[in-house]
Amino acid sequence: MPLGTLDRTPPPFFRQGTPALTKLALCSALAVFLMAADSRFKLTQPLRATLATALLPLQRALMVPVQLAQGGNDYAQGLQLAIAAQNDARAKLAQQAERAARGDQLALENSRLRALLELRPALQVRSLSAEVMYEAADPYSRKVFIDRGATHGVALGSPVVNDAGVLGQVTRVYPLNAVVTLLTDKDAAIPVLNSRTQARSAAFGGAEGGGLELRFMAGNSDVQVGDALTTSGVDGVYPAGLAVGRIARVDRKVDSGFARILMTPAAPIDGVKHVLVLEPLSVQLPPLPEPAPEAVKGGKGKGGKGKPPAASGAAP
Repeated sequence: MPLGTLDRTPPPFFRQGTPALTKLALCSALAVFLMAADSRFKLTQPLRATLATALLPLQRALMVPVQLAQGGNDYAQGLQLAIAAQNDARAKLAQQAERAARGDQLALENSRLRALLELRPALQVRSLSAEVMYEAADPYSRKVFIDRGATHGVALGSPVVNDAGVLGQVTRVYPLNAVVTLLTDKDAAIPVLNSRTQARSAAFGGAEGGGLELRFMAGNSDVQVGDALTTSGVDGVYPAGLAVGRIARVDRKVDSGFARILMTPAAPIDGVKHVLVLEPLSVQLPPLPEPAPEAVKGGKGKGGKGKPPAASGAAP
């Protein structure tokens, strides 16, 4: 047998290459580096925006069969619901006619009183209608995607509401859509005002049962089950007077200085389809005044080293 026809390559058992442990270590280090770089320097933000814009037509195309099925079911039941809603709306319209007349009178008196006291006119909040496309796939967060983005005028931090109350806040904006973090998310927080006692506090998401929790409230604080909580408007983001929720449970413990207060959201989180995106109040508020320069530096006054300056009008 000629020697040139023999296979001289070593069998796979004796082949040398990069160990699997070394490959694992390199890939792990690269993954940690990319996560840290993205969190610190936002390197992948343009890539995310590009992918979100490119995948939006595909997402809408995939949602067409689902929307058709839901639309057919809604149309079959919509006639009876429409007739019942029409009768209910007529009854409510008769009741609200008197309230509307009184509301116009109160609004006129309010504007006259504000002009008499030379108060600043109330802020006019601009809004933008949007539709909820789908909920985020992360099981550890409560976020939804809406079909309005930066090209439509949605700003980062904009409040999102519906007819029942506050739903959440815009936390990420893309060119054609945006991400809304709901109030029940574990990282969500909102300043609230008790309508009965006019006491301010802060509500945090992530409570048990998908609700909210009032934290850092004293054990003897005046909070009762059923109290309505609204936005206080002191954060410069949410307009004042929007419904947030109601107190559902108050647990006062003797061995703890704080009470555990749970509340239910005013707006239903699940099943929301149409929302309003409001403009943050910080856009209309005047800028904060700059701090005045310090008159005395280093603890030295005019009277000498280490002595405070003499007060005006003091005897020599």
